[in-house]
Amino acid sequence: MLWSLIKVVLFFCVIAFLAWGAGQLMSADGALRVSFANTEFTLGPLQTVIAAILLILVVWIVIKLLGLLVAVLRFLNGDETAVSRHFSRSRERKGLNALSDAMLALASGEGKEARSKAERAEKYLNRPDLTRLLVAQGAEMTGDRSTAEGVYKELLTDDRTRFVGVRGLMKQRLEDGDTDTAMALAEKAFALKPKHVETQDTLLRLQAGKHDWTGARRTLGAKLKHGSMPRDVHKRRDAVLALSEARDLLAADSDIKARENAIEANRLSPDLIPAAVLASREYIRNNQTRYATRVIKKAWEAQPHPDLAAAFAEIAPDETPEQRVRRFHTLTRLKPDHPETRMLLAELHIANEDFPAARRALGDLATAHPTARSVTIMAAIERGEGADDAVVRGWLARAVSVPRGPQWVCDNCHSVHSGWEPICGNCGAFDTLSWREPREGMVAMPVQAEMLPLIVGREEGHAEVAMPEKEQTALSSDVPPAPGHPDPAPSVATADVSEGDAEKTSGEPVPPVSEDRTPTATSVPEAEVIVPQEQRDEENAKRN
Repeated sequence: MLWSLIKVVLFFCVIAFLAWGAGQLMSADGALRVSFANTEFTLGPLQTVIAAILLILVVWIVIKLLGLLVAVLRFLNGDETAVSRHFSRSRERKGLNALSDAMLALASGEGKEARSKAERAEKYLNRPDLTRLLVAQGAEMTGDRSTAEGVYKELLTDDRTRFVGVRGLMKQRLEDGDTDTAMALAEKAFALKPKHVETQDTLLRLQAGKHDWTGARRTLGAKLKHGSMPRDVHKRRDAVLALSEARDLLAADSDIKARENAIEANRLSPDLIPAAVLASREYIRNNQTRYATRVIKKAWEAQPHPDLAAAFAEIAPDETPEQRVRRFHTLTRLKPDHPETRMLLAELHIANEDFPAARRALGDLATAHPTARSVTIMAAIERGEGADDAVVRGWLARAVSVPRGPQWVCDNCHSVHSGWEPICGNCGAFDTLSWREPREGMVAMPVQAEMLPLIVGREEGHAEVAMPEKEQTALSSDVPPAPGHPDPAPSVATADVSEGDAEKTSGEPVPPVSEDRTPTATSVPEAEVIVPQEQRDEENAKRN
């Protein structure tokens, strides 16, 4: 409001000043005489001022016309002018619009549209460093790998785009399975940009796949140096690489270097189970049993594992079972409630023929959280205590359908491995194997496997169901007779033993047998044992 008032006041002041100046000029005496081409002009003071203003205006117009003429001449000559700048800005605007459309099409998965827009942007912008990469990616999306490869090779000629070209060619070689060329390109890309995380990971994976453990450790050090990996993760993966190198050296009979690498791997990551096992065995080989015990105990505290128990047993291979039970107390007292500790104690007592102690050590593990190992141990305990053969077979049949327990599982693709490896054999990921139960939790088995405990035999507290002799013999042979116990008598359900004799032998009633000698599961409601025709024919032939 105040500023508007000030502007109004200033406007009237200027008008008043101009009116006063015009009045002064009109009342002033004198004149201006101008002579030009025998013509004389006499101008008063006010006329003189007006003529001067007109003259300035004419001069300005002439200068502008001359500038326009010069600009036209320069434009015709090819020099940069305002006109050329106008057309350049128009081309740049169209090129940027085409470039943005190409990027959006590429993000949307429209490879053909992205390639077309990128080529149009290149025509307007003349910036191959911006557009050629989009052309290559669009060509790859449409399956035109040759065009993409040609573009990547063109990008190698410019220092600004050389890394992009090398990276593109490296990815193509990886897709083709040419790991040797891909590794050479990865090393070149790493030399161009050592801080690039994806290049570091690719080079590390390729070096580990080629068992170039020394180069992989250098790459791992670069990741730590450039801040792309935490220090604790670096120590763990450096231990994995040292362990892998030690295993290769052992295969090449280089004992001293392998021992040093195994000990270094265990020092870097004491909870790495394969490193602890290898280091303890190297200590045992060097008669340093105290160090071996210390290494195994530390790893057992982190995570109990059967391989650690096996390595601990190698410390004193000639001891008696009773001595082994006492010596293993050093290990089992660390985590007494862990399932691995309980199964280990049960196995030790079985070896010592102390089956009641084995049952107490195993507890309810075979029923509360059954695994193939715990159920098999329970079958061995039942056999050692002299249980019926059908009870043992029932536990063994159950071991077919229960989960296998902890295994080496890849955290990336969840595939199961029989042993630890630094690289997953399925997805190629580095250091992703961990000792745990698979995500599915159970072994994939046919539906009929769930009926095996009912068909084959009975667990403790369940009714017995008869089975053919052939299947019974195959299953009962899985568990050897316990020391000091004679081999169990043949099953009561065989076709060669009469019902009366079998009842006398076992002391239990025998289910009725049909005319074709096929046992029936009378103790299980609405359950029927289906015997193949070939088996019935074979049994009839035996009877005849």
